[in-house]
Amino acid sequence: MIPLRPAPCRPLAVCAGRHPRAGWPPAASRRWRRSQPSQPPPLCHASSSSSSSSSSSSGSARSARPKTALFFPGQGVQKVGMLTPWLEAFPRTAKPIVQEIDHVVGYKLSDIIEAGPSKDLNLTDHAQPAIMATSILILRILEAEFGFRTSERVDVTLGHSLGEFAALVASGYMQFQDSLHLVQERAKAMAAATRRAEEEHGGEYGMVAVVTEPEYMQPLVAAIGKFVGSSSSPDSSEDRSPIDHVRIANINSKNQIVLSGNIERIRTLVANVRQFLGHDPRAVRLKSDSPFHSPIMRPAVAVVRDILSGTSRAPGREREDVVAWPDDAVPCVSNVTARPFESKAQLKDLLARQCEETVQWWDSIRYLDQEQRVRRWVGIGPGKVGRNLVGKEVGMRGKDTVKGGGVWAITDPSEIEEVLTGLQETEGLVDEE
Repeated sequence: MIPLRPAPCRPLAVCAGRHPRAGWPPAASRRWRRSQPSQPPPLCHASSSSSSSSSSSSGSARSARPKTALFFPGQGVQKVGMLTPWLEAFPRTAKPIVQEIDHVVGYKLSDIIEAGPSKDLNLTDHAQPAIMATSILILRILEAEFGFRTSERVDVTLGHSLGEFAALVASGYMQFQDSLHLVQERAKAMAAATRRAEEEHGGEYGMVAVVTEPEYMQPLVAAIGKFVGSSSSPDSSEDRSPIDHVRIANINSKNQIVLSGNIERIRTLVANVRQFLGHDPRAVRLKSDSPFHSPIMRPAVAVVRDILSGTSRAPGREREDVVAWPDDAVPCVSNVTARPFESKAQLKDLLARQCEETVQWWDSIRYLDQEQRVRRWVGIGPGKVGRNLVGKEVGMRGKDTVKGGGVWAITDPSEIEEVLTGLQETEGLVDEE
């Protein structure tokens, strides 16, 4: 298994005239202490010259700091107008990226993101590339405008389902153009697979979140496995009707899973589980027009495998493998195994299988929190769902600090200062456990 590597400690860029709040750390943080120097000087808003000089610090002496994870959201967080604040706040940086997005997908996706209507943006074909592209646009703005360097500031990346493709870009395993193209083709294949199931077998397909108390989680998962039988396995029979293909698509937290498949079949399943357990979990239909991470998505697995077997579309890499494996890549956690990818071949295999298999999000967060001792978590992309899921596991609510670190999200330009200041304030904290 690839260990999470240490990263060089460099003060983060914050806006001129803005200073970290005093009184850190809280007295209650008994298991944490500051390393020297205790107050690394904040930098001003980064320029191109400061960015280039900071990148050379990767070979300098490394200081202890809390391990930091960068995570990205999945489908369902899309919102009409989600690019507008970034275009208004950072037009010189954002506009070329938006033009690149439209060029890669081959149509004005930015118009759909900006003007909608929502029913168009919510379609899988549009929602997936829109979310992934917006997430990377935010990351690129942090890099260009604030001197944020993932390779220097982050120890591990991960993404929820669709978000894994943004995480692979942030880690250095894929180029933005390649990942966005892959997301676009994956989305088309997923939408087509859903239409095929509807046309050939009838019924309505989608996803339903099931929320329960933590003490009921394991019995709930076991009961669902008992009722769905072999359809919960990736090796389920090909001749099984899609109506019977119900899968636990996501295990999101200690009290939430997501079921994927035929909606009527899911409702029946939830009713049976309630009777079987003598417990009444809450079921909520999600904003999804496809049953992601179920056997119905199997055609998308083949599409992703085919693209991953080819060469890059990025300028200057046309003859190179679409997946890179650089020595300085930041480890990225797989949705399928809940552990970092260990080789290029494994990355390709798991990324394709991810279309159909269960997203092990809860296990991923527990692994990073409990085994790798990640103490700072930064979500980048639309919506706060990812931050809330992470915070639910590692013990934060709202803006509270956690175990000497914290959980933050950048979904809007107004949140940048809080996140960069929070990282600055916790930069010198080391875990003594």
